[in-house]
Amino acid sequence: MLAFLGLGAIGGGTALIISPNGNLMGMPLSMLKISPFKSFFIPGIILLSILGIAPMLLIIALLNQPSSRFAERFNFFVDMHWSWTFSIYIAIALIGWLQIQMMMLNSVSWLHTFYMLLAVAIIFVALLPQVRKYYYK
Repeated sequence: MLAFLGLGAIGGGTALIISPNGNLMGMPLSMLKISPFKSFFIPGIILLSILGIAPMLLIIALLNQPSSRFAERFNFFVDMHWSWTFSIYIAIALIGWLQIQMMMLNSVSWLHTFYMLLAVAIIFVALLPQVRKYYYK
């Protein structure tokens, strides 16, 4: 699920950076009329980094469970490996991204619903007892 999210966000973020006027994705700049942005460049950077690259790096961390004092500083679940916690953070970031997007667009698309369900699924899987047991310190 994180790979699906990451690959999609890398593609979408890159397209927005390459074509900040939105033409590459068929999105008119008028979509940004009530946002603080004049182009899709900054949203593209946010999408690429937070919902694209971060989940892909997190997959590696979930598989290898490396220690990281820096990441542990942000781990609110001190009994769990930080990568497990960060998978929850990524899902929350996705929910926040979608909420802001729906608010600024003043509309809801089937893609918003799909990605909202993906975020809920990421949280659900992370909370499964066998997954929690695997990442328990």
